[in-house]
Amino acid sequence: MAEHLLQASWKRQVKAMTAAAGSAGQAAVPLLLCALLAPGSAYVLDDSDGLGREFDGIGAVSGGGATSRLLVNYPEPYRSQILDYLFKPNFGASLHILKVEIGGDGQTTDGTEPSHMHYALDENYFRGYEWWLMKEAKKRNPNITLMGLPWSFPGWLGKGFNWPYVNLQLTAYYVVSWIVGAKHYHDLDIDYIGIWNERAFDINYIKVLRRMLNYQGLQQVKIIASDNLWEPISASMLLDSELLRVIDVIGAHYPGTRTVKDARLTEKKLWSSEDFSTLNSDVGAGCWGRILNQNYINGYMTATIAWNLVASYYEQLPYGRCGLMTAQEPWSGHYVVEAPIWISAHTTQFTQPGWYYLKTVGHLEKGGSYVALTDGLGNLTIIVETMSHKHSMCIRPLLPYFNVSRQFATFILKGSFSEIPELQVWYTKLGKPSKRFLFKQLDSLWLLDSGGSFTLELQEDELFTLTTLSTGSKGSYLLPPKSQPFPCVYKDDFNVDYPFFSEAPNFADQTGVFEYFMNIEDPGEHRFTLRQVLNQRPITWAADAFSTISIIGDYKWSNLTIKCDVYLETPEKGGVFIAGRVNKGGILIRSARGVFFWIFANGTYRVTGDLAGWIIYTSGHADVTAKKWYTLTLTINGGFSSGTLNGKPLWKNVSVNFPKNGWAAIGTHSFEFAQFDNFRVEAIH
Repeated sequence: MAEHLLQASWKRQVKAMTAAAGSAGQAAVPLLLCALLAPGSAYVLDDSDGLGREFDGIGAVSGGGATSRLLVNYPEPYRSQILDYLFKPNFGASLHILKVEIGGDGQTTDGTEPSHMHYALDENYFRGYEWWLMKEAKKRNPNITLMGLPWSFPGWLGKGFNWPYVNLQLTAYYVVSWIVGAKHYHDLDIDYIGIWNERAFDINYIKVLRRMLNYQGLQQVKIIASDNLWEPISASMLLDSELLRVIDVIGAHYPGTRTVKDARLTEKKLWSSEDFSTLNSDVGAGCWGRILNQNYINGYMTATIAWNLVASYYEQLPYGRCGLMTAQEPWSGHYVVEAPIWISAHTTQFTQPGWYYLKTVGHLEKGGSYVALTDGLGNLTIIVETMSHKHSMCIRPLLPYFNVSRQFATFILKGSFSEIPELQVWYTKLGKPSKRFLFKQLDSLWLLDSGGSFTLELQEDELFTLTTLSTGSKGSYLLPPKSQPFPCVYKDDFNVDYPFFSEAPNFADQTGVFEYFMNIEDPGEHRFTLRQVLNQRPITWAADAFSTISIIGDYKWSNLTIKCDVYLETPEKGGVFIAGRVNKGGILIRSARGVFFWIFANGTYRVTGDLAGWIIYTSGHADVTAKKWYTLTLTINGGFSSGTLNGKPLWKNVSVNFPKNGWAAIGTHSFEFAQFDNFRVEAIH
């Protein structure tokens, strides 16, 4: 039906053709009118006067933090399908760039990502999931550009200070080790390395990093700085010739399509190295479509990188569903290919890094914009967007008002493009479901009789790609399984001999790092456990809590029983907890409320209404010591809760009125070693 309506609307719109272009075949060209008839503005696309800047690609960030956490335990074939929609050329988003967090053990927005060096003498290049993700991306697109950037750093680098620049050589060694490990263990070549995400840069550190890269034979690894604002990095580069030499790209975050004079004066490549960060609705898609064009037109930026790649984290964490697509239900296999995937395709499927923008790019007279790129070998791709203000607001910065209205735009191909005979046409219309189309191929456009010109009728919230390339395609799979809530009964005994990933499925660490562990001394039931492995506070990026915590389950859970075996490793001072109704995570983890049942190695227990331990519901003596296994049970029902230790009631009918729902959780009192086993939760819906 939609197809029929579209045909009908095309027929209404294509009312006239000149005699020259009046053959039956061409009369069917949708939304395209002969240049002679249409009133409107003309835009020349020409390479006679040379080309604009080199295009570096469109990409996305995994991490900053833990944004791909739930993706890894998706069952096949769904996990591979999601990866295809992201990375497979000429299929979906077909991304040119993958930027990953170099895990630093700290909370970096939606969770913590583990470091390759938790401690000074520790190196492990198999923790977390970014190595796996980079390999999966490379498998699909061997030419993908790989970038690494730290958000937090392990605590030992700070030597007691919350600062990564205490010992410049040590921090540079840590970062270079990650690059060397990527190659040695995973055969991954890292192309770009960053400094410290959205935090201070140290000029001497950047120089030390460059020297160490060169010393290790990594001259080809380029430095991008400073993943914050355009200033003060640009001015610093203009004042320091060595700094100017060692930085290859200036990367700014959420630039609002604008750059600054100093950045242009450096004559370096300018990138929007983190952008988007907007709910992946049609408004998010509109935001993405607008900035992909206008970052270059207004700000000379030749790469734009979305935070984040895929929303694979619990939706109630900060910035829920701010990925190019959504995959937050590994237990059901359900995922959603959201509109920003197809907005990306309008550019990514018809360009490649190494193409060049034309100098003739700009804004349309009645709102919207156009860019054109060429490979220098005769191919041309034109992308036209008319995203309205209301439907293209990004999460930041504030978007000044502008107006977009219906218009005719005539494009005249000159220079080496004047002889192009045919352009393929891809079309997106955002907005009302009845009129909505995502990345639809329309009839191609013949230019032979029109002197190298064509006219588009443009409405608001549309995106056109016109290209000489015929390789574009809208990839698809059978619909994934239906959405399901997290299972009401869930258990994990952590009995995995050789885990493929270091973290147990569905546990989302919010402070600290919880990893599969093998107890060599315990041949019995607790040989395989989950262990909190940090023994000092990381150099933080956000406000990590003072207690470690990993959340799991359904945020809607209210009445539930959580049972877990726990093992304190720290005598006297050690403490562990299990919890329910945990209502906050991510960068807000410090202020998490819930019902927390703690036991301590000094022989006490406590029940608190918050992670920080300010709200004490009850406390008392418990027969507990370090280096022994105990079974804790926490039951929450309505406004009351009770707890048992090794099956015997320790406290009961304690009043708990807030919050009404939230995740289940486990954790430790401080940054200390402790183990968990035989985790089980049963929720009553």
